Amino acid sequence: MLTDFDKELLNVIQTKLPLEPCPFAKVAEWLNVDEATVLERLSWLKENGYIRRMGAFFDSACLGYVSTLAAARVRPEHVSSVAQAINSYQGVTHNYEREGQYNLWFTLLTPEQTEQERTLTAIRNLPGVDALISLPAVEKFKVSVEFNL
Repeated sequence: MLTDFDKELLNVIQTKLPLEPCPFAKVAEWLNVDEATVLERLSWLKENGYIRRMGAFFDSACLGYVSTLAAARVRPEHVSSVAQAINSYQGVTHNYEREGQYNLWFTLLTPEQTEQERTLTAIRNLPGVDALISLPAVEKFKVSVEFNL
């Protein structure tokens, strides 16, 4: 169960993690605790699935990467196993279940188009996947998402 401190910590690290040699010490200072407490709670949050990854965001297109939003039509009894399998592929940033004919959506970021096609083919061939479509962005809009806990 998330504590009030965990929620405050998650609110801070979403968009305010400083770019400096000891960022977690600075976060600890802001939250009036020691750095060890911040690191311990972040570790617990990651181990318990509240944090999937922490890292910087880069303009992937400027770095030569290709990306796509993909949607899979997955039989209901296979959604969980397919979602787990999709998460295991390098370059999948996240996936989520939606209502509708295409019920499992994910984003994929790869260094080249051929690798993207290989990954999409592998996912298309997973047990329980009846169809998969790839929807590469034609125009990119960046929306900042911040969850207030």
